[in-house]
Amino acid sequence: MRRSIIILTAIAMLVSCKDKAPANIFFEEWNTPYGTAPFSQIKTEDYLPAFKEGIARQKAEIEAIISNPEAPTFENTIAAYDLSGELLAKVSGVFFNLVESDTTPELQAIDEEVTPLITAAEDEILMNPDLFARVKVVYENMDGLTREQQMVTKKLYEAFVRNGVALEPEKQARFKEINTRLASLSQRFGNNLLAENNAFKAEIGISVSDYSDYMTTTEDRALREKAFRAYSSRGNNGNEYDNNEICLEIMKLRTEKAALLGYDNSASYLLSNKMAGDPATVDAFLAKIMDASMVKAREEIRDMQEVMNEDIKAGLLPAGTKIQPWDWFYYAEKVRARKYDLDESLTKPYFQADSVMKGVFFAANKIYGVNFEPAADVEIYNPVVKAFKLTDRDGSFVGIFYADYYSRESKRGGAWMNNFRDQYFDASGKEVRPIIVNVCNFPAPTAELPSLLTVDQVQTAFHEFGHALHGFLTKCHYKSVSGTSVTRDFVEMFSQFNENWAFQPEILSEYAHNYISGETIPAELVDKINNSLKFNQGFMTGELCAASILDMKWHELTAAELENFTDAQSIRDFETKVCKEMGLIDEIIPRYRSTYFNHIFNSGYSAGYYGYLWSEVLDVDAFEKFKEDGAFNPETALKFRQTFLEKGGSEEPMTLYHIFRGADPDPDALLRARGLK
Repeated sequence: MRRSIIILTAIAMLVSCKDKAPANIFFEEWNTPYGTAPFSQIKTEDYLPAFKEGIARQKAEIEAIISNPEAPTFENTIAAYDLSGELLAKVSGVFFNLVESDTTPELQAIDEEVTPLITAAEDEILMNPDLFARVKVVYENMDGLTREQQMVTKKLYEAFVRNGVALEPEKQARFKEINTRLASLSQRFGNNLLAENNAFKAEIGISVSDYSDYMTTTEDRALREKAFRAYSSRGNNGNEYDNNEICLEIMKLRTEKAALLGYDNSASYLLSNKMAGDPATVDAFLAKIMDASMVKAREEIRDMQEVMNEDIKAGLLPAGTKIQPWDWFYYAEKVRARKYDLDESLTKPYFQADSVMKGVFFAANKIYGVNFEPAADVEIYNPVVKAFKLTDRDGSFVGIFYADYYSRESKRGGAWMNNFRDQYFDASGKEVRPIIVNVCNFPAPTAELPSLLTVDQVQTAFHEFGHALHGFLTKCHYKSVSGTSVTRDFVEMFSQFNENWAFQPEILSEYAHNYISGETIPAELVDKINNSLKFNQGFMTGELCAASILDMKWHELTAAELENFTDAQSIRDFETKVCKEMGLIDEIIPRYRSTYFNHIFNSGYSAGYYGYLWSEVLDVDAFEKFKEDGAFNPETALKFRQTFLEKGGSEEPMTLYHIFRGADPDPDALLRARGLK
């Protein structure tokens, strides 16, 4: 009752102030199709007041939980917490999606102001001893709860412990300071990288997302070297957007934070609640992959050098020229064309971006029975974004999907899935269905050409929609375990699993049509694509594994070791040392160097980038089950959906895996799939 009174009082205050201030769209019920955001009605000045009010309302809701005179139960404590912060989630869902995909200087300024406020508010909740006391009572008496309720309780209890609720007051105060500072630094890192990406485009004439295609097709070796050096020095140019000092401060603060909780380094802290469990397990896992990938990479260099030697003989290059990092894409493509009679100029005409999206949808329909239709009544936030309504086999509403596929200066690099709204059941017991976006950086169409994708970009489209399916098909009751709310080294299983459908002949025949003639992609070209998927895996796996090891080695540093880092050169020396120790050959650099490693310094993958490879073991082994049963076996697909996609984080990952596969995943499945064994 007290909670209701507080909320009603807050609402009454808002009403009384309505005549004194302009209406804020976030304070209103959105009378829009499916509760989607009315983007055109949102004013920039709406965000900050909405954030502040959202924080205040959640604070009142938490106070109501604590003040409840009844004994703590799952419903009056855990479930009540899970439902708190509705307004804050509403504004956050819109703002943080736009600040990454369609940002402006005004939004970035708000981000700088609001990020510390949200971090402080989260710390205030997760360091509240009275709330923790109630959570602890429920945690210690979970026998009568459903398995999902137990997982929700466990996750919340661990969040308190991992956020320092048991620390002494002075240490707790320092913990809060660290969290607030880290949030601001991460936000600055991302903004700097966006500026550096735009500077790269201004200098080289292409977007960062077009880098690999440019390096593959550019004959002028000097231009390739120039592009490589500009690409690999982002955030390390000694200018106002330099990220070196930010990287160092982030690592020192993360290590101090881990030490406050009794851990030797931040990797030990960050991995303690992941599938892998500890740094030693991850290090051994990555070392095996790195060794295998470098054996293959040396073979690839020999093949490329033979082609380069022909160019030397023809007088195109000086005698003695050797393969360098800026040569890899270019000569690898020449080798692929010879080995498989395949190059991107043959495949791209069949992979027009809109058609690929239809292929993504067709695969989801064929495998899971999900239906798609344009949602013309749903407002979009940028003219190039497309909205779709998803329904299930029985016609029931699944959710709303935004496809934001094309590169632009207001969008950070890379590709990702995110939720505007999670799936859960509200306080009345009504299910709330998700609103999800896939953001990519595919080349924008021009007056002369539609957006034509490389094989890798096609895989990216399927990858990100794999995340979306995880969010759409979830059937959980609580937001904290819904959809993709699973550990970092489990979440990528489902995105990577979805890539398996991209080049299945039955799927390709439905979407891969020549954009000029309308011809369906020929069977022989399909065979060439599938035969070539294991090509260049020494490089592809090596650069990914190298970035994963670099991530781990940063987070395995102790506070004493970090004191030896003083400037940009010390970071470069560290990277050189790590690459040498891991056995990375000179012709390959990590997929991300420190100053543009957004995953670990701004996107929550700290000591977690290995998760892509870890999850790939799971996805490849799971897909072998599909191949055993028949790729489109409806019973296998239904079991995959019910076991994984519907469950979200409502059960331990390996428990779910055992239910589906009946055994542990085969650790060599990844090496076999990549042609490394």
